Amino acid sequence: MGYKRQQKLLISAGIIAVAAAIWHLLCILGGPSWFEFARAPQPIIDSAKQGTLLAPIGTIIVASLMFACSIFAFSAAGMIRKVPLLKAALITIAVLCTVRGLIALPILVTPSGLDVWELVASSVWLYVGACFIVGSIRQFRPELS
Repeated sequence: MGYKRQQKLLISAGIIAVAAAIWHLLCILGGPSWFEFARAPQPIIDSAKQGTLLAPIGTIIVASLMFACSIFAFSAAGMIRKVPLLKAALITIAVLCTVRGLIALPILVTPSGLDVWELVASSVWLYVGACFIVGSIRQFRPELS
């Protein structure tokens, strides 16, 4: 697989991470119904309803992690300068996204039927994980790209 393809995969993963981060931040503005729609954990939904700080602070932390994923993706793709801990971050992100994509398999089918939201979310994060795996190959084995 050529370097350009690896770059494109990393860039697409970075764009997805940016979009997910923005979506999370928009939930703060959208309020409790947006957190419910996004399938946030119940304590986050309750916090949004009660106006406590757990929902916005937790959401900002999650969004920040997603923005960090995009920085590592864009760095590995050569769009921005090389950032520290790039190799370790790429592998960590690849594993976390892949696990997130696979862990939902047992809960895709609920008593009420197929959970389409979970199917889409899991598929997207599985794709992002695969992009990070493929994109990180050049960082570890330049001769393979």
